[in-house]
Amino acid sequence: MSTKIATAGNAGPKVRSDCFVTLELKDSGGVQIDLKSKVKVLYGDSIVKLCSDVLAFYDIKNAHLQLEDSGALPLVIAARIEAAVKELITTDKEFLFPILDENIYSSEKEQFRFSRLYLPGNTPSMMLNAGIHHPNGIILDLEDSVAYAKKKEAQLLVRNALRGIDFYGAERMVRINQIPNGLDDLKYIVPNNVHLILVPKCEGAHQVIQLEEEISKIKKAFKVKHNIYLMPIIESALGVEKAFEIATSSENIVALAIGLEDYTADLGTKRTNEATESLYARTRMVNACKAAHIQAIDSVFSDVGDMDALRATIKVSKGLGFEGMGCIHPRQIKFIHESYAPEADEIDKAKKIVNAFIDATEKGLGVVSLGTKMIDPPVVKRAEKTIRLAINLGLISENWRKEFLNEQAG
Repeated sequence: MSTKIATAGNAGPKVRSDCFVTLELKDSGGVQIDLKSKVKVLYGDSIVKLCSDVLAFYDIKNAHLQLEDSGALPLVIAARIEAAVKELITTDKEFLFPILDENIYSSEKEQFRFSRLYLPGNTPSMMLNAGIHHPNGIILDLEDSVAYAKKKEAQLLVRNALRGIDFYGAERMVRINQIPNGLDDLKYIVPNNVHLILVPKCEGAHQVIQLEEEISKIKKAFKVKHNIYLMPIIESALGVEKAFEIATSSENIVALAIGLEDYTADLGTKRTNEATESLYARTRMVNACKAAHIQAIDSVFSDVGDMDALRATIKVSKGLGFEGMGCIHPRQIKFIHESYAPEADEIDKAKKIVNAFIDATEKGLGVVSLGTKMIDPPVVKRAEKTIRLAINLGLISENWRKEFLNEQAG
């Protein structure tokens, strides 16, 4: 082997819920484990046992392992040791924890995706309690938020997080690296009940097809039965021009998202709160999504301290036809949900349309009308979607809710 020492993880005064591993392989002397931890008195024995178990799993009989712990969960410690081991030896073995019962749930193609919270894939402290903020989706990011030298470590940590961290019912998402590098990420996430994969810097149907082929192989090998949905991210001028081609390239695509930081960089312009520089791209992508009958998801809003600007941005976003946006801080979630929710006049109009449709159906009429206006099926469908959304958010009374659900069931 070229080296006998490897490191993994993070350390420092501001690091928490993580650890830093230094592993040295030796020719003799057995296994020596040095633990530095503030919880050594309480949990030292169990931590040392876990270290021993991971090394034994990989048949390492002679080694010196130094572990600097800053409150890491067992799944984090195991991922860090595994990363160091795999830097020193070649093996396909995986040290896996059982998947939590709370993490065995599915996702639906058509569900609300107002908010999706980005979490750096190599920073466990941000993952642990993300679900309690109740975003619609949690994104474990393997791309831009992870330094190139840490990509392999992040793959293992994200795999363990998918298995062992409670997401509290949020849609379980992972943003892989740009194709073709992102294909290597799939074997760490596809077998571990990922619901949706974000495809960064997507610029054509060929990338989606290549991705789907690899996902299919892994699903077959690991006997994965559930659908894994895709959300390509449009981040370049070419991606914008090919938005409809991308949107219709797979039945598993549920939405397109737009990434305005990279898009404006590609144009050579500066991103502004007014977003006039990206109006063409956003409207074209929304139109492609509506034509393909999928969701259009807006870019993240990067100023986490300016809630007024966030509300103003969402008002424009919603007016353009977007149905959600990314967020980079939990404090944005509440404002995003409130701002994308249907307003009172929208709900009232939708109720009138649905009631008119129900009345026409009961009378056997082939035409639905509201006052002097004829109502076509797409309008009814849109109204029903607004009603379902209002029900989901608790904006409609229980009695009306029951009546509507009974009509839908009938």
